[in-house]
Amino acid sequence: MPLAIFDLDGTLVDSAPDLRAALNRLMAAQAEAPFALPDVAAMIGDGARALLVKAFNARGRSFDEALLPGFLEDLEANSAVLTRPYPGMVAALEALAARGWRLAVCTNKPIAATRALLAELGLAPHFALVLGGDSLPMKKPDPGHVRGVLEGLGVAAADAVMIGDHQNDIRAARGAGVRSVFAAWGYGDGAGADLIAATPSALPALLG
Repeated sequence: MPLAIFDLDGTLVDSAPDLRAALNRLMAAQAEAPFALPDVAAMIGDGARALLVKAFNARGRSFDEALLPGFLEDLEANSAVLTRPYPGMVAALEALAARGWRLAVCTNKPIAATRALLAELGLAPHFALVLGGDSLPMKKPDPGHVRGVLEGLGVAAADAVMIGDHQNDIRAARGAGVRSVFAAWGYGDGAGADLIAATPSALPALLG
């Protein structure tokens, strides 16, 4: 069975509003100015810690590691308040499954928050395997993150495709010998991707 590996934030779901809300709660507690939604979307893709590092650097401060656990707790508890699957995504997942595709998630988001979000949105049953940014010693763009999915499901690289909206997804896929599909509806840059999907609804026909 072929395997479609999905990124989470900016690919499966539009999570920027909840990430922004959690980040701005932390900023308020630190007496710092809030961030606008486009600014937060531009910082997504490298995981929660990297998001905070970028945010504090933008405010002229270094990030205090002691703030990370509280942010993750807030994010896990409030990950599905505003976050929703992109329009057409659930139908695309169902169509791919009907055509014989297995589905997996490979995200730099921490695994606890990832599982909580997928469960809350009812997406968890679609996926045979989910790996977060702390599931392995490495994360995207390290190809070992994608290889972890392949090994976990016993799938050859030639039988898999990585779908994501970020350079981390494209670089990790290339390094693992997996085709990449740029999710053009997301937050990032698709330079170098093997294929481009304009909308989630285009995925079933694109992948075949």
